[in-house]
Amino acid sequence: QVQLVESGGGLVQAGGSLRLSCAASGIRFSISTMGWYRQPPGKQRELVAAITSGGSTNYADSVKGRFTISRDNAKNTVYLQMSSLKPEDTAVYYCNAFITSFRLSYWGQGTQVTVSS
Repeated sequence: QVQLVESGGGLVQAGGSLRLSCAASGIRFSISTMGWYRQPPGKQRELVAAITSGGSTNYADSVKGRFTISRDNAKNTVYLQMSSLKPEDTAVYYCNAFITSFRLSYWGQGTQVTVSS
């Protein structure tokens, strides 16, 4: 059974920082591309950042220079370090695992991040 469990969300003031974690089980984590997506209120889900099995990363333009994605294959965990948070970063953040070779995609349940002005 595949499980992606996010943690680390919460309420923070603008300019603050949070670190999200996503612990994966039931998948071959080391070969998965891991991503963080977010869905602001009333808007569509969007990609925030992704990291491949080889460690290559890409970021949405809106978070470049402020957010950092990383992974620990020994712990089957992916992280999203968020700094200089803005009110527009407020959203439910979702963890995603994509196994390219099988074209399988899995989602976590989401964690709320609220940035107050």
